[in-house]
Amino acid sequence: MATTEHHSYDVIIIGAGGAGLRAAIEAKERGLKVALVCKSLLGKAHTVMAEGGVAAAMGNVYEEDNWKVHFRDTMRGGKMLNNWRMAQLHAQESPDRVLELEAWGALFDRTKDGKILQRDFGGHRYARLAHVGDRTGLELIRTLQQKAVSMDIDVFMECKILRLLRDDNGRIAGAVGYWRPTGEFITFAAKAVILASGGVGKSWKYTSNSWEGTGDGHAMALWAGAELIDMECVQFHPTGMVWPLSVRGILVTEGVRGDGGVLRNSEGKRFMFDYVADMFRAETAESEEEADKWYDDHTAGRRPPELLPRDEVARSINAEVKAGRGSPHGGVFLDIATRRSAEFIRRRLPSMYHQFMELAGVDITTTPMEVGPTLHYIMGGVRVDADTAATGIPGLFAAGEVAGGMHGSNRLGGNSLSDLIVFGRRAGMGAADFIEGASGEPTFSQAEVDAVIAEALEPFSRESGENPYDIQHDLQELMQANVGIIRTGAEIDEALEQLEVMKDRAANVAVKGGRIYNPAWNLATDLGAMLTVSTCVALGATHRKESRGGHTRDDFPKADPELGKVNMVLSQPQGTGVRGAVKVDPQPIPEMPEELKALFEEAK
Repeated sequence: MATTEHHSYDVIIIGAGGAGLRAAIEAKERGLKVALVCKSLLGKAHTVMAEGGVAAAMGNVYEEDNWKVHFRDTMRGGKMLNNWRMAQLHAQESPDRVLELEAWGALFDRTKDGKILQRDFGGHRYARLAHVGDRTGLELIRTLQQKAVSMDIDVFMECKILRLLRDDNGRIAGAVGYWRPTGEFITFAAKAVILASGGVGKSWKYTSNSWEGTGDGHAMALWAGAELIDMECVQFHPTGMVWPLSVRGILVTEGVRGDGGVLRNSEGKRFMFDYVADMFRAETAESEEEADKWYDDHTAGRRPPELLPRDEVARSINAEVKAGRGSPHGGVFLDIATRRSAEFIRRRLPSMYHQFMELAGVDITTTPMEVGPTLHYIMGGVRVDADTAATGIPGLFAAGEVAGGMHGSNRLGGNSLSDLIVFGRRAGMGAADFIEGASGEPTFSQAEVDAVIAEALEPFSRESGENPYDIQHDLQELMQANVGIIRTGAEIDEALEQLEVMKDRAANVAVKGGRIYNPAWNLATDLGAMLTVSTCVALGATHRKESRGGHTRDDFPKADPELGKVNMVLSQPQGTGVRGAVKVDPQPIPEMPEELKALFEEAK
């Protein structure tokens, strides 16, 4: 069996984006020996794609904003599928986490009187996104990374984790993986593990996610015996680049719309107004007059329809394209050139200006952008305790996009960055408290490690077999077509059948060459997680026979009040892996306390 490098820590954190970095800082401050393990390079996490801002009810632009309004917006945006306690903690603690970033050196844009400037964003009643132009995620990563490095936290870059390891008592004991550049295997012993591994987007054809987003954390948690929830709820960001094909899916920040950009169809019509009444009539009202009143109340009489929640904007764009009113390359037009000066655009949206100029040859100060829905985020994830970020497995924690519950069925823009820092911190606290209260050192089985390594090396043992790139291509086509922005029962059932076939194919993958710098082998080790997560999304989608947030069933176009009371909980027997049967169990959403329920009555 291949030799393995070995390290021992109190806590290992899988993923070095905003959640992972914030968790590492918190655990280190508690005096623990901490390691960050990331699949790519430090600073390259998907957090940098969240450009528009950090949502926090600081009241710097609108004094009447407060955590209660932010909580209410988040719950309504998630169509009440959220874990209410996570949404409450998030709304209450976000302002302090933003001020903490500022104290650590983050350079936010400013109001005239020197406060942190906040911008409008979809689904938020008030302007509450603290931002750094349109590069906020990058600034957040820069700040947290600098803080973590100053604390001498160990970082293992380009290290892929294959499996979580448990001891005989079911407690987390560590993880096994390999160095991507060399192919050499590595094990970590740990008293606690925090998953901060991000999203799942690379299983779809059009996505803003980078190559790392293969759902490793979701899959490893499930394989280890943790539960996932609401995996059917995936978010298609309304505005990804659609042309040229080489950049299709790259994100166009919601900040463009927050700063005045509008959506137009091929006829030049600003079409979003056509969808407002239908949206809110379906949600809350019996008549168009009621719907219009709800919209005016919800937006404080000033919010343009382009800043409705992302799921609704994405579906509207999709409808325009299907009706034949799309742009030449299959999207719609996002126009800020006729709304703002060239100087304003270059100052407020420098990244977008350069992105389109350099990648598409489009000057957004004079020309509309072609945009369309791109898979951006998964609301579903590992089931966690709101206060501690603990999973059902002793010693395993999760924070950020890999964790489910916070966003319900649809995430509001800007809530991702504040989610990372609020629950990254709480995961670090939870892990530290767990270690303090636990006794003994967990140990893992070398036989289990050897089995994981043997499975990873199998593709080299075959003279012929499946090409991993063919499987990935077919998977992305399947998920885009059958479990995409609009779904039907028949399409989902077909996807589930095809996914089983793909699992058989993945078990017969063959790769050439050695382990050093072998991208085909790296992809082969990703396929198990991609197929597992795709199966979970499809299973959740077939059981949720309604349309809610990021999950739209064409055969069940309305929200079902009864299904709005349950989370789809997914589990499988520990150790069964990619081929293990996944069980779906609808379970009641925890009851919200009366004082929080009253906030929704006050807003009517």
